[in-house]
Amino acid sequence: MQSQTVSYTTKASERFSFIKYYTLAGEQTMATVRPPLPIISSRKLTFPPKFKAPRQAWVSNMDTVEEEKLGLIDLHPEVFAERPRVDIIHENIRWQRLYRHVSYANTKVRYEVRGGGKKPRPQKGSGRSRHGSIRSPIWKGGGVVHGPRSPTPYFYMLSFNARLNGLRSTLSAKLAQDDLHVVDSLDIPTDDPSYLEKLVEERGWGPAVLFVDDNDIMPLNITAASDSYGHYNLMPVYGLNVYSMLKHHTLVLTLAAVERLEERLLFHLNRNDAAVAGQKYKLDSV
Repeated sequence: MQSQTVSYTTKASERFSFIKYYTLAGEQTMATVRPPLPIISSRKLTFPPKFKAPRQAWVSNMDTVEEEKLGLIDLHPEVFAERPRVDIIHENIRWQRLYRHVSYANTKVRYEVRGGGKKPRPQKGSGRSRHGSIRSPIWKGGGVVHGPRSPTPYFYMLSFNARLNGLRSTLSAKLAQDDLHVVDSLDIPTDDPSYLEKLVEERGWGPAVLFVDDNDIMPLNITAASDSYGHYNLMPVYGLNVYSMLKHHTLVLTLAAVERLEERLLFHLNRNDAAVAGQKYKLDSV
C-alpha cells in the first residue's frame, strides 16, 4: 500500500500551553500561549489518490471570536471532492424521513362498526335489494374496504452503498459551496452563549451550524454555550448523516473528525469483502 505525505495543523493538546496568572483583583485566570504560526506536522494518507489532486481547506481556531488561520489541511478527494449525486442525496433524505415515520390513520372494517347484527329486511317479498347487514361497506355508515389501518410503518433499509455515497456527495457539496470548515478543536474559553453567537456571526457561518467531533463527550464550554440555541448543534462523527448536514447551513469539523471520517469511508470504499459484509443489509433493501 502506497502512502502520501500531506500537512495539517496539530491537535490542540499538542499545540497549546496554558499559563496561570492572577489579576490585580486576585482572580485566577488562564492564558493560552500558542507557538508561532503556522504550526505544521505531517501525516500519511491511506489509499492516496492516483488521478485526483487533494483538496485543501484552512484550519481555523475557536478560542477567539476573530478567525485565525492556523494552517492548511489536505482533504482526500474521494471523500471531499466527489461529483455530488443529487439523486443519491435525495434517496438518503427520503429514507431518513420515512424510516422513522409511522402513520396512525385508521378506518373501521365492517365487523368493527357498531350495529348491523340484525338482517335489515327479509330476503324475499319486499321487492328491494338483498342485504344481510346495514354495516356492509356499500351502506352509508358501514365499514370501509381497503382503508388505512394503524399503525402503518414506512421503514425500509437503504442499501449500504447508497448511504456511503450519500455521505461522500454531501460532504463534497458542502466543501464546494464553502459551507464546510475545519477547526483545530471545539474548545472555547467561556460557556457564555453570546460568545458562540458572536463567533458564528463574525465568521459568517450561517444561521444553523453543526459542530462535529470524533467523540460524543464534547468540551464543557461549547456544550453549555450551545444548549440555549436550537440552531447550534453538536454531533459525534459516528452519527453524521446526510439529513443533518443538509438541515444545517454550515458544517464545522474538527481535525480529529476529519481523520475519523476519512478513515472509515476510505476503508469501506477499498475493502475486499464488501459483498460479504453487505449481506446483512440485503433484507428489505431497495
